[in-house]
Amino acid sequence: MSGQLGIKSEIDDSVLQPNNLQVHTPKFNKIFIDLISSSLAIPMNVATRMFSMRMYKSPAHEARWQQVQSDIEKTGKYHLTETELIFGAKLAWRNANRCIGRIQWSKLQVFDCRYVTTTSGMFEAICNHIKYATNKGNIRSAITIFPQRTDGKHDYRVWNPQLISYAGYREPDGSITGEPATVEFTELCLKLGWKGRHTDWDILPMVLSANGHDPEYFEYPHDLILEVPLTHPTFKWFADFKLKWYAVPAVANMLFDCGGLQFTAAPFSGWYMSTEIGCRNLCDTNRRNILEKVATKMGLNTRNPTTLWKDKALVEVNIAVLHSFQTHNVTIVDHHTASDSFIKHFENESRLRNGCPADWVWIVPPMSSSATQVFHQEMANYYMKPNFEYQEPAYKTHVWKKGRDQSKNKKPKRKFHFKQIARAVKFTSKLFGRALSRRIKATVLYATETGKSEAYAKKLVELFAHAFNAEVYNMSEYDVSSIEHEALILVVASTFGNGDPPENGEVSTMS
Repeated sequence: MSGQLGIKSEIDDSVLQPNNLQVHTPKFNKIFIDLISSSLAIPMNVATRMFSMRMYKSPAHEARWQQVQSDIEKTGKYHLTETELIFGAKLAWRNANRCIGRIQWSKLQVFDCRYVTTTSGMFEAICNHIKYATNKGNIRSAITIFPQRTDGKHDYRVWNPQLISYAGYREPDGSITGEPATVEFTELCLKLGWKGRHTDWDILPMVLSANGHDPEYFEYPHDLILEVPLTHPTFKWFADFKLKWYAVPAVANMLFDCGGLQFTAAPFSGWYMSTEIGCRNLCDTNRRNILEKVATKMGLNTRNPTTLWKDKALVEVNIAVLHSFQTHNVTIVDHHTASDSFIKHFENESRLRNGCPADWVWIVPPMSSSATQVFHQEMANYYMKPNFEYQEPAYKTHVWKKGRDQSKNKKPKRKFHFKQIARAVKFTSKLFGRALSRRIKATVLYATETGKSEAYAKKLVELFAHAFNAEVYNMSEYDVSSIEHEALILVVASTFGNGDPPENGEVSTMS
């Protein structure tokens, strides 16, 4: 997630990695305890974290310090007070090196749900979280924190990558209806018994597990999720795409690491930067991939990249997103405003904490990057605690109690030896070879400098392979003496530079 700096920290309220770095006295007005992992017999080494010079070595500080030590010695663990948890969650957002909107870190609403012990209780808390965060469109940042990890076998987990996301259904022909990014998780939901409507915009259910038990799914009330239909201020045809997006972005499956404790279920939410929807969610080729459709409706030439049709269409999609959210009075920020606010935050942090951890690759927006201030800002990417960490998806690590994947009605699978498989492959290959030999041979040659002609040649082979025995060769690798025996030759080439042929095409010319 970030690099580890092997230098002394000049930052006063968090610990850099590795763990033997000096902890400095911070300048805040709350007590906080930070536990650092240790390989010693005692489970944790405790480093006092004070947030006020006036409270350092005060009776309140000393009493809390003694209580934490006593709890760890007796039980091997301790619990944060509500005040410590709230401050720790805010500080974790402040330390999140990949977030551009951290200037709002002190305004985070923390819901302490460590008392929850059931999946139904978790779902109720999450619904309250979403209702609070949505706020009729005036979005508010929030985090809900469930019980901490104990032995790793009784974790509380939110299985969804996000609290709100759309389902993705894989069709028999290989195409996808809905959200391509959630196909695997959608299949899990279907196995659990969920029945989707099979549309492009099905809201996925919440999949939750409590205390290490098997997961359960819960469907949101229909009026809970606020969605924004997308329209364009000038292109009226944009509404014909029937696009929409949900108002509250909420990361659900990250681990909240605070005070040496791990909270495996701590979903947190903020509000959208327009490029997250307009560039990534809608226009990435492995997501909704609407860019070419929009460009075509705009009348742009999509065959030639020098027309910058992708750039023009991308801007219009982002204009539509901003226009739609603003029309429906739903909070959203454009990437230029977000960039300016981060630079202000960066300067404040540099003055207050002598630095600000930032991952440049994630901070810089995906559109008009060099036109934003953050593009030109040098950043140091280092890791501080408390923080939010990635963890393995629950569906990949969960040990099932009910054996959902083992049906009693299933027949035992027949085992095949390698020799049997090899013979079958050889036989089918022989049949396929015979079928190809009866077809007319088609040879596709290409000459390229940039790889574009090669890509077109391969597409041509895929097309001709339906009726011909088609093969593709680079011109420089083709034996010219074989040309008299060819039944059909197709040549794909493009000029390079000032109209010159590609270098691997010149060889064939000389031959």
